[in-house]
Amino acid sequence: MANIVAIVGRPNVGKSTLFNRLTEQRQAIMDNQSGVTRDRHYGFAEWTDKHFTVIDTGGYVVGSEDVFEGAIREQVEIALDEATVVLFVVDTMTGMTGLDEDFANVLRRSNKPVYVVANKSETAERRQAAAEFYALGLGDPYPVSAQDGGGTGDLLDKVITHFQSDGVENPNGGIPRISILGRPNVGKSSFVNVLLGQERNIVTDIAGTTRDAINTRYRAYGQDFILTDTAGIRRKSKIKDNIEFYSILRSLKAMEESDVCIVMLDATRGFESQDFNIIGQAIRAKKGVVVMINKWDAVEKDHKTADHWRKEMIQRMMPIDYLPIMFASVHEKQRIFQVIEKAMEVYENKHKKITTSKLNEAMQPEIEAYPPPSTKGKQIKIKYMLQLPTPSPTFVFFCNLPQYIKESYERFLENKLRAHFGFDGVPITLFFRQK
Repeated sequence: MANIVAIVGRPNVGKSTLFNRLTEQRQAIMDNQSGVTRDRHYGFAEWTDKHFTVIDTGGYVVGSEDVFEGAIREQVEIALDEATVVLFVVDTMTGMTGLDEDFANVLRRSNKPVYVVANKSETAERRQAAAEFYALGLGDPYPVSAQDGGGTGDLLDKVITHFQSDGVENPNGGIPRISILGRPNVGKSSFVNVLLGQERNIVTDIAGTTRDAINTRYRAYGQDFILTDTAGIRRKSKIKDNIEFYSILRSLKAMEESDVCIVMLDATRGFESQDFNIIGQAIRAKKGVVVMINKWDAVEKDHKTADHWRKEMIQRMMPIDYLPIMFASVHEKQRIFQVIEKAMEVYENKHKKITTSKLNEAMQPEIEAYPPPSTKGKQIKIKYMLQLPTPSPTFVFFCNLPQYIKESYERFLENKLRAHFGFDGVPITLFFRQK
């Protein structure tokens, strides 16, 4: 049975700070503004050799008609249902509020072990003030400081008594990671929700709804991978506040940690320079890339429209002409599973290994038929080549004059490698070394 700890409470009591403290990483965005966290956010933690999953949630507000707060309540209730133990975070600085009392009533119905975490107890005065939370009727409050870690050890000593096993250090270790990237409001969260068959991430028509990078394990139809929904990436000049700035940083970090990036475009808005900037960032990071044109159902088209779009995109991305371009509609559930299948193909291409014998057998005739052009009267001879054991396809060509290999000939070799061995969707790196 999984060991899962859900962190819940009203807005702006320090839930994300506690989440980052327990996971020992700055995964969740923290800000003095309430409502920064919206979706469920998962991380992994360990205490005295007990491993467990931590869920950060948005601030729970009873009875609000706000579109975000209503969606946040649903996310919190799902987290409560998943949890082994619940940490109910309250704030000793502001004291007990009506929202705390209302949420305590919700937690009593959960029938889960609940610990009242009296956060922001950095001083003796605030630790004494934590006693007022006895009135919630959920047991002894634990004065802690999520900011500096004070008191968290005593809390965790109690929490781990409810675990039935030692847990797994990182259940997601070694699993392929696919991130969904794109500009704001192109349908990234809706795509994840449709794939999972549940409202995993909050979806609205408001750009910037997703803030943190949200990881989800996908296991269905013979597939097993980590799917990461990210915040929309705008140009620097369009960033309005610190929260959006850190959201974009989390998106870029998710890209760095992924194996394959699905870059989603909005067919109703056409190609924009920021779309190609995002693709370029993923290519420079040596990630596999699948381009997904979403909202294809909303475009007037005939049998030639897709080919026209594909040719125009490739022309604008040149010399990057090896990326799969998929036309889909999340709203109509058209070709979304084909996009995932293509992403997994790209993952396999990224980790494809070619033996030295096969590599030389295929490439030497190509080089003999079209050798590197002579430079300064000197003939360049490529002796042999091999693939390096790197995270993305990297090849070394050993030759007598590596400094004279021109960029055009390097592209020729890359094209021949792709012609013989595939590598669709994956950047290839070539090195030339003296033999």
